[in-house]
Amino acid sequence: MATRKSKSKSKAKCCAETPLNLDGVSDGELLARLAKAVAHPARVTILRMLIERDSCVCGEIVGELPLAQSTVSQHLKILKESGLVQGDIDGPKVCYCVNKPMLKMLQTLVAGLK
Repeated sequence: MATRKSKSKSKAKCCAETPLNLDGVSDGELLARLAKAVAHPARVTILRMLIERDSCVCGEIVGELPLAQSTVSQHLKILKESGLVQGDIDGPKVCYCVNKPMLKMLQTLVAGLK
């Protein structure tokens, strides 16, 4: 699926790296939680869109997917609950960004499945 580049290049405060707090969470539990978050093609597409951009608002995501706004919001909620995505309210919009340390953790955990 081809995606358009965002006209908004400003980095939102939600894009600031958030330290991971994984006290008491085993690698297996964390991998299962993150794998569940990326277990739907729409969520993988959203994650790829956010990786490609510095920041994104929900309306831009909805405009690029053949899904209803409520469906996109539900997928974003799941990604946010997993820790892969963080969001911040900016007036009437919500800015979503990839939580890069958590994405790196997912990559490390998957690579460890040898």
